[in-house]
Amino acid sequence: MDKIEELLTRGVDKIYPSQEELEKVLRSGKKLRLYQGFDPTGERLHIGHMVGFRKLRQWQYLGHHVIFLIGDGTGQAGDPSGKLTARDKFMTREELRENAREYVMQASKIVNFKGDNPVEILYNGDWLNSLTLTDILEIAGKFSLQQLSERDLFQERIKRGETVNLREFLYPLLQGYDSVAMDVDLEIGGTDQMFNMLAGRSLMKSMRNKDKFVMTTPLLTDSEGKKIGKTEGNVIGLTDKPDELFGEIMALGDDVIVRGLEYLTDIGMDEIKKIDKEIKSGKNPIEYKKRMAFEIVKQLNDEEAAVKSEKNFGKTVQEGENPDEIKIFTFNFNNGGPNIVDILVNSKLASSNSEAKRLIEQGGVALNNEKVSNINFQISEGILRVGKRKFIKILKK
Repeated sequence: MDKIEELLTRGVDKIYPSQEELEKVLRSGKKLRLYQGFDPTGERLHIGHMVGFRKLRQWQYLGHHVIFLIGDGTGQAGDPSGKLTARDKFMTREELRENAREYVMQASKIVNFKGDNPVEILYNGDWLNSLTLTDILEIAGKFSLQQLSERDLFQERIKRGETVNLREFLYPLLQGYDSVAMDVDLEIGGTDQMFNMLAGRSLMKSMRNKDKFVMTTPLLTDSEGKKIGKTEGNVIGLTDKPDELFGEIMALGDDVIVRGLEYLTDIGMDEIKKIDKEIKSGKNPIEYKKRMAFEIVKQLNDEEAAVKSEKNFGKTVQEGENPDEIKIFTFNFNNGGPNIVDILVNSKLASSNSEAKRLIEQGGVALNNEKVSNINFQISEGILRVGKRKFIKILKK
């Protein structure tokens, strides 16, 4: 397929008003102004974000004006998308701006903020926080209560007796106004953002008399159908260490492989279709999953890191051996040695005492290949393993 066809079909769910209309504009040679917005409500971007980033990069390489929008304004309202209950806490603009610094750094692994045709960075708090009461009333006057309340998410909450916070209820209006403020031709976002993006399309028509295109990208989900992201607590971070990243991807269900290859790699679609047929015919999918993990690690780091992480995965998980390089921790061994729970927490193999105890009780901790089952175990020198992929070497000071 040519570059425009790939842009409009690969890793794309829907295009509004239609793929044919957008293709006609692109074939005419017109360059579009487009954006995708990201509310920095967490510190880490994950591989689910890669789907949109890679699409932005395609637009960028074809010479279009791409905007990476930081939602330090919309983030204060709190996007309800994908949330079955109201938020307990809403972030301040200062907290959102602090997280945004990390977002740009992490996103730069995929999109280019420098060089030829750099992606532009904008912050929607710059205009949303400047809106007057008259401005807000004018925007709100473009929508009806019925339009906003018909959102499936809100209907589901109401049926469950859950709260629909008014600031979340107004979120689509704020996101919709972003398109007006930036005067864009197109907006990109995951399928869970469709309601918000179509609100922006409606607002653009009523306030600028302009038809904005909307391109939705599919969500990357795990084997249980849950979106990979911070809301579900199954984040696979863009900045995770290569070995961890490779192992985390290998832990995904086999049903992610074909979609992952399409959304997250540069492997050709003809080859991906062939892989799909082979998996459906009963061929062991592990080699294809390893290839997906390799390509993602290479993209986010480099080929050397991908080769090394694949080798370590084979040794530690498939062959049960220790990795070539293990981080060393030294401890005082007074009174028989340090407690296993303290070791796990201090080495960051566990985030808390309770998690450390849970790991031990579930049989996920071993010292020198011997399972540790006692939370009061006093540890000695050796190789401590958590799960199949996390190792540290313990030495006396």
